[in-house]
Amino acid sequence: MKSSKLGLVISGAVAAITVGLTPWQYADACSRILWNDNKLAVVVGRSMDWPESTEPVLTVFPRGIKRHGGRLRLDEVVKDNPLTWTTKYGSLVTTIYGVGTADGFNERGLAAHMLFFNAADFGPRDLGKPGIHAGLWAQYLLDNAATVPEALALLDHVQFIMAETRGTKTTVHLAIEDGSGDSAIIEYIGGKLVVHHGREYKIMTNDPAYDEQLALLKQQDFSKPSSTMPLPGNVNPRDRFQRAAYYSAMLPEPKTEREAVAGVLAITRNVSVPFGAPYKGFGIYNTEYRTVTDLTNQRYFFELTTSPNVIWADLAKFKLTPGAPVMLLHPDSITLSGDVSSKFKRTTKAPF
Repeated sequence: MKSSKLGLVISGAVAAITVGLTPWQYADACSRILWNDNKLAVVVGRSMDWPESTEPVLTVFPRGIKRHGGRLRLDEVVKDNPLTWTTKYGSLVTTIYGVGTADGFNERGLAAHMLFFNAADFGPRDLGKPGIHAGLWAQYLLDNAATVPEALALLDHVQFIMAETRGTKTTVHLAIEDGSGDSAIIEYIGGKLVVHHGREYKIMTNDPAYDEQLALLKQQDFSKPSSTMPLPGNVNPRDRFQRAAYYSAMLPEPKTEREAVAGVLAITRNVSVPFGAPYKGFGIYNTEYRTVTDLTNQRYFFELTTSPNVIWADLAKFKLTPGAPVMLLHPDSITLSGDVSSKFKRTTKAPF
């Protein structure tokens, strides 16, 4: 039905890339799926997979919050030349363990998604650049950039520092996109910044490095999609990457926001990790939650896998002016359903 579109998406994603494949270790799972070529809205989905609760909290940050990039709870993880800043844009995000942002978007339509990446290496400390612990990477960009190019430009002036919480290091990479549909995948490998920038970079999972993922995808022939075509079906990052690329290329043109969100959410569910699925190197774990961000209409959808309901919040319904309160919603309640914008509660202190 859409074989030509499928070929364009996959060939465009791997054009001009030739990589020698090397052995790699599966990392812990998450997936990001961007739909930026329909006529209705720029929509992006992600899954969060982890062996325990990441204590997700939906959080609205107004403008004017003062941040300290060297502090992780009570610990000062960047003691020399830490980065400090004041938030330029308000945002709606999902926080993780109360120490950073895993997913979300800002009032200008920039979104960020932090995924586990076993190969992450931010390099030795360069005291000539202000340092910020990697758990605040996504939030830093949301606080200060309106577009993908603006966010990428910020990377030249700071250094991200590996931190640790709950016994796990912040080995992560980042996907960002904006309301125009622009996209970038950002990785630090061997201390060097590697950026894949362009609308064609729609899918991201975990290890191996992104250029290797694209090379692996190139080996697959998805040019003649059919119901009898065998697809990679396991939960490892390679299989999820290829499955998401295949299905996202065949999404039908949506007539409404509801259809657009449902289309991306269906693929995000397809590449999620079921309860009890075995996973190399980290035992058994499952998808904790899924999100869909509609950057065109400024709405954020959240689905906790242990809850029967999808909830959403509309950023336009919150006050984002300096001095406005930080607003929180704990999503772990089966009584929550539909538009929960009015159920957020103010807090006297920002979590970070």
